[in-house]
Amino acid sequence: MGKVQRQHAIEKWGARRSEAPVIRNNDVRNVYERDRARVIHSSSFRRLQGKTQVLGISEGDFHRTRLTHSMEVAQIGRGIVQFLKYTDRSVINPEIEKYLETSALIETVCFCHDLGHPPFGHSGEKALNYMMRDHGGFEGNGQSLRILARLESYQPSFGLNLTRRTLLGILKYPASYSAVHKKNRITAADFESINKDDVKPPKCYMASEEDVVQWILEPFPANERDLFQSFIPDPSEDEKHSKTLFKSFDTSIMNLADDIAYGVHDFEDGIALKLIRREHWNQLEPAFGKTWARVKQLASFDKLGDELFSQEGYRRKRAIGSLVNAFITSARLKTLEQFKSPLLRYNVTFEPAAEKFLDALMGAAVEHIIKIQSVQSLEYRGRLMIMKMFEALESDPLSLLTESSARDYEEADDLDKKRVICDYIAGMTDAYASKFYQRLFVPGFGTVFERL
Repeated sequence: MGKVQRQHAIEKWGARRSEAPVIRNNDVRNVYERDRARVIHSSSFRRLQGKTQVLGISEGDFHRTRLTHSMEVAQIGRGIVQFLKYTDRSVINPEIEKYLETSALIETVCFCHDLGHPPFGHSGEKALNYMMRDHGGFEGNGQSLRILARLESYQPSFGLNLTRRTLLGILKYPASYSAVHKKNRITAADFESINKDDVKPPKCYMASEEDVVQWILEPFPANERDLFQSFIPDPSEDEKHSKTLFKSFDTSIMNLADDIAYGVHDFEDGIALKLIRREHWNQLEPAFGKTWARVKQLASFDKLGDELFSQEGYRRKRAIGSLVNAFITSARLKTLEQFKSPLLRYNVTFEPAAEKFLDALMGAAVEHIIKIQSVQSLEYRGRLMIMKMFEALESDPLSLLTESSARDYEEADDLDKKRVICDYIAGMTDAYASKFYQRLFVPGFGTVFERL
């Protein structure tokens, strides 16, 4: 990339939707370092400390929250960038090398990837999608974009006013809700009897951010924009919705980092909480891959199991570190020949052996943590709480919403009023949602002098 081309790329992808910059004396940070600072200091990022990752916040003090998970994803994402840039020259391409200049960008994308998740994890997401079924739906990744581009308080009407490239990295699923939503999947029913699989949202952005998405994709040629936003049009009977086909370069790195953190660290949480036992580990041996283990200098499967299930904490940590390193160093550059623009043409993916074993780890976490009866019963309760709160707020919004949300409700068009209620609930932490629910529905809870 020549000097002129490089400068043009910086100006194009470092642009912001609002051209009214905040200028401070002696600020030597680049645009992506400013993005990172805005995210870290945002209220949405702070609230991640009170949101469920896998187990509820009140269930213990060892396991991850959305905040600690996001910090780990950012660290792993940074590690992938450093590996691609400095460690193994055989995996990188000169055409994309200049796009790896700063770790601040990928850290910011990783910090943001879960901002839109509502209280009570994916159960809360399903509940809001049901309540918004006739008003554009709800999806956590789409809400992340909405928070950053609209809702956060940094610049009026522009959210945090992040750079175009940062927002491109956050755009994990580049298709609208209406495009990929499988029609007639959600049907009205009593809250208590709703099938959770029927209210699972598609992976998408919401129609309310259509103009933002078009601005993000503006630098790409029209044919590449259309291809990037394409999806599998006819899902099978087993699939709930259509699925997008492509991710941008930065999104692919974030996605790998998220999978590593989810697969390895949630597995570690399961061990520490005695939900995952040695016999569960032994069942993963066929997916371990002796060739991959040998190349990455991992211990044998049995020895690694000894470390993971040791009563000495440092041994488990050493094994977890070895697994994370093995996955990071299994990252490889993939070329998508149908694109010419570097940020679409290149993705980062795993070696097949690493992907197979990580899928096995994630599957074990789902089977032995998420699917157990005690967790599922709490998810059911969380879903029900959110739907009942939504219904109550909808019945008398100007009395029950906070002052700022009530003002937004009054100013919104009739079609957007439900979205204001949805935004309010989606921004709650688990603890706030529980207290708000109790104040509404539990006799004797709360007083007029207690502020939430």
